[in-house]
Amino acid sequence: MSDIMLQIDGQEVKAKEGMTVLEAAQEAGVKIPTLCHHPSLEPYGACRLCIVELEQRGRSRLVVSCLYPVEKDLVVKTRSEKVDRIRRVILELLLSHAPDAFDLQALGEEYGADKNRFAKEPSFCVHCGLCVRYCAEVKKAEAIGFVNRGTKREISFIPEIAARECWQCKECFPLCPTEALQAAYVLTKALSFPPAAEPPK
Repeated sequence: MSDIMLQIDGQEVKAKEGMTVLEAAQEAGVKIPTLCHHPSLEPYGACRLCIVELEQRGRSRLVVSCLYPVEKDLVVKTRSEKVDRIRRVILELLLSHAPDAFDLQALGEEYGADKNRFAKEPSFCVHCGLCVRYCAEVKKAEAIGFVNRGTKREISFIPEIAARECWQCKECFPLCPTEALQAAYVLTKALSFPPAAEPPK
């Protein structure tokens, strides 16, 4: 596998063919924020926080670094006025769903995000997909998944599988960037009241 030379924030970086811009930056010690990335999982690109600005052949564009493969002579800016503005808006939207999440609060302060810009719709979930993907890709259990679409999309444990697999696992909990509040609640409900033992109405 041949080496590829690129530039990240003015630093010459050597990367392996097949690596993503995010992986190359991480190996070089350059920080790029991300919520949905995990080294054990396939790249997902859901949170969009890892967006960077590329310059190549005199042109500039924005790409999601966890999905974009390295290229020879690529010039990458992980911080620019445009990048910071987009990350700030993304964080403001995420904070409207998970206003008490420590990771989001810290990033919000770093990028000057206004946590009150958008109306609060607390759900504790920012749809990063880490729990869903970890359960499917690593544990091969598929005890949790997304249900509904659009603004109604949320995570849900599959009661029959969760009651069997999740009680001794819980490995997805620490992956959650919003302190696993929703995951813990949904799991508890699924395990306490499986279909055969629904609580009296």
